Formats: sequence, C-alpha cells, structure tokens
Amino acid sequence: MKMAAPTASKAASLGCNNKPAFPELDFRSGARVEELNKLIQEFTKHDQREYDDQRALEIHTAKDFIFSMLDTDFSSMASRILVDHLHAYTWGLPYRVQRKGMVQKLDQKLPVANEYLLLSGGVREGVVDLDLDELNVYARGTDYDMDFTLLVPALKLHDRNQPVTLDMRHSALCHSWLSLRLFDEGTITKWKDCCTIVDHINGATNYFFSPTKVADWFYDSISIVLSEIQKKPQRGMPKVEKVEKNGTIISIILGVGSSRMLYDIVPVVSFKGWPAVAQSWLMENHFWDGKITEEEVISGFYLVPACSYKGKKDNEWRLSFARSEVQLKKCISSSLMQAYQACKAIIIKLLSRPKAISPYHLRSMMLWACDRLPANYLAQEDYAAHFLLGLIDDLQHCLVNKMCPNYFIPQCNMLEHLSEETVMLHARKLSSVRSDPAEHLRTAIEHVKAANRLTLELQRRGSTTSIPSPQSDGGDPNQPDDRLAKKLQQLVTENPGKSISVFINPDDVTRPHFRIDDKFF
Repeated sequence: MKMAAPTASKAASLGCNNKPAFPELDFRSGARVEELNKLIQEFTKHDQREYDDQRALEIHTAKDFIFSMLDTDFSSMASRILVDHLHAYTWGLPYRVQRKGMVQKLDQKLPVANEYLLLSGGVREGVVDLDLDELNVYARGTDYDMDFTLLVPALKLHDRNQPVTLDMRHSALCHSWLSLRLFDEGTITKWKDCCTIVDHINGATNYFFSPTKVADWFYDSISIVLSEIQKKPQRGMPKVEKVEKNGTIISIILGVGSSRMLYDIVPVVSFKGWPAVAQSWLMENHFWDGKITEEEVISGFYLVPACSYKGKKDNEWRLSFARSEVQLKKCISSSLMQAYQACKAIIIKLLSRPKAISPYHLRSMMLWACDRLPANYLAQEDYAAHFLLGLIDDLQHCLVNKMCPNYFIPQCNMLEHLSEETVMLHARKLSSVRSDPAEHLRTAIEHVKAANRLTLELQRRGSTTSIPSPQSDGGDPNQPDDRLAKKLQQLVTENPGKSISVFINPDDVTRPHFRIDDKFF
C-alpha cells in the first residue's frame, strides 16, 4: 500500500520544521551543487568572447582575407558559407571583394562555386572528428585570441547524377576510400597528382583520392599564395603571423588590429544527402525530433582527412557529420552547453597525454545524453552542475568499458583501439576530478582568466597591430572611421534576434552594404 508523503503541515506537526534544511550535495564528492553552479556560471562569464564593434570588424576582416584567398570570385555571390557560432547559427552570404581567389587561380583545382563550413572553435576544441596527435599545441591568450575551423571542399559532389564510389571494403567503420574511377576524364586529369594509383590484373587503373596528397597540395598552394601576398602588403591587410601544416590540417594565425585569430583549414570532400552506412540512425527516435526537420539534419556530410587506427593514411578518409551537428546544437539547452564547455576545459589538458580522449568524444556523449534524458529535465536552467557531473561520469564509464559509439554510426566504437593501460590511466585521472569537481572548476576559471589577461596585455601593447584600428583616426580617407561601428551598433539594437551581416569592399570601405536576414540595403 502506497503512503502519501507528508505535506508541509504534516511535517510541521511531526516536529520536522525545527530541523535545518540541508543544501543539495553531490554524493560522490560532497560538493555543494549550488557552489558548482556558481563556478560554472563564473567560468562561462570569463570564457565567452565579448565582441565589441572593433573586434567584430577585425573578425570580418580576417574572414574576408581567408575567403578571398581561397575562392574564385566572391563578387559573383556564387559561393556559400555556413557559419556556426555557439547558439547563433546563420547561413551567411559571401563577402563582396574585388580580388580573385589566388589559390583557385593557381591550378583551377578548387570548385568554382564552392560551399564552405565555418565553425567557431579550432580543431583542438573538438568541433570536427579529427586526430589531434599531429597537432602542435596552441594556447588561447599565448598564441591566439579567437579560433575557427574552416572546411574547404576540394571536391564538391552535390550533383545527384554524379556517380560516386565510396569504397569501404578496406576500412574500419566510419571510414572510406574514395575512387575517382567513375568521374569524367577532366576531373581525373586535374587531380591525378593527388591520387594513389592501383593497377588491376585486367588492365584497368583505379585512382583513389588521397587525403595526405590533397593536404600536401593544399598546404603548398596556400604557402605560395601567402608568400606572394607578403611580397606586396597592402594597407588594411591582416598580418600573417604563422602558417603551419599539422598532419592534414593547415593552421594560420592572423594578426588583425588588436586581435590574433587562428584558422584551422581542413581540405574535405563535400556530399549532398546521407550515406547508406548511417541510414539506420534515421530510424531511431532523437531529441531533435519535432524541433528541426529531418531535411535540415541530413542535408549533407563530408569526408575529412583522417584515418582509422589501422587504416592506410594515404587512402583512407573519415566520415564527418559536422554540417548536421551545427543543426543539432540548436536544440541543446544553454545550461547543458555551459556544462559541456566547462567539462571540456577541465579534461582537455588533463587527458591530453597519452592521446586517447578528444573533446569530440565528449561532444558525442553529450548528444547521446540528449537522446537518453527527458527534454524538460535538460532544459532546467539551474541544473548545470548535475550535467557537468553526469558528463564526467559518462566519460569515465566509456573509458572503463572502452566504448564510445559514434553518434551517427553507433556501430562504430571510437575507443576500440585503446589499450587497457591507457584507458585505466585516464579513468583514474577522471576519478580525481570527480572526487573534487569544485577545485578543478576553479583551476579552469584561473586558466581562462589568465588567457584573457594575456589577450588584454597584448592589446594594450599593440603587439599585433599591423593595420590601423578600424576606429582609429589615421587621417586616411580610404580607411573606415567609427561611423561603421556606430551603424552596426544601431542595427543590432533595432533588430534583436536577427542575422546581421556587413559587406565591405576593401578598395572602398566607406561604402558598406548591410544584410538583415535576407534583405540587403
């Protein structure tokens, strides 16, 4: 027989009203949940990038430089950029520039009407499922102030009539070779030097698009272009502070005004539609059902230059659903996202050696948690501490069981290759975090505050000011004044919640064009 819980009045009659109310505690660590929530909020406050008018213009200048370096002709508006920011997702149109894209002009390899995916956060932040083993260590504050990842299609296979051969016979799950055998002769001739060639017994020749050779070609092309640009620097142009090839990724750090921006540029193969290997995932129920359409989620996928643990680096690509993840993030609550960012800051260095866990694994666990837990529970604004502790528990569980399914291809275990020694080492490290999450949060807060202090100090010293500030009074009529910043501020104030873009011709910055949603003026 069920007994009703005592009401407040019944509790009082039993004498319970004289007992002090205990704060909510975490059973494992004894930490006060309220204190953890406050620490997460403090971390979020310091970790969020506040963009004033000048910083916004510097970001825009850097993006204009990168895109005009790559693309054929943005003035034709033929290319498209998908931009992802944390809880701000916008289909962006290209910037109007006069200069022809120099990389495309070198050998006409890049598609003329291309489509890019620009993600906030660098590869080291786990925005794309790429191997981090070969990446040099960059630190925010010390090396850069803001970081982005740009996926650049070397091949864009969006024509449904284009026959494509994804050869998964030689690969682990979630990986594939890409044969150009069914492509037209012109495409094969253009990319032959970036292929591995296999001659069959019957005399046929097969060309496999090589991720390592494509990355080598891409780095060489970008290096040539940047070398030419630096020979003839123009006023208002970003300063190229560093260009490095990290495995198959090209990392560029630009100095623009008082900002340093890291761009991790990744050559990819872009597809429309959805791969057959992930079809079963669409049959399941998901947290985003009813919030966004299936068409938005399955609009396309990529092959990124990364291979499986035992795969052949010269031939094997990894399937990436970064475009879909941009859409799914729209459905994740702010409190869960804050917990994820705080958890990522804690583990990103703690578990960096030996290489085993990347922030992308944590992102996958967050998506699985969204499928597993009720939406109204995840929407609780004051539950960030619970979410943080749950993510740590999930990560430790995955390590102990050596099992982390890919969210889109669950039969692919992303931790399968790890040794027992490695997983237990990291599990013990996580156990120390779980025993005192408050102390590790305080450490993460101190790290992000130190990075912010470094950024502010460099801004004060003007160490990256290779161009005049967009708001400086240089007396040059060809340089922008603060009227543009004031106009942007006015538009933001008058159009809350709308997507606002500014298009600037670098040859005449005094005549900007603005777009609010889909309207230009």
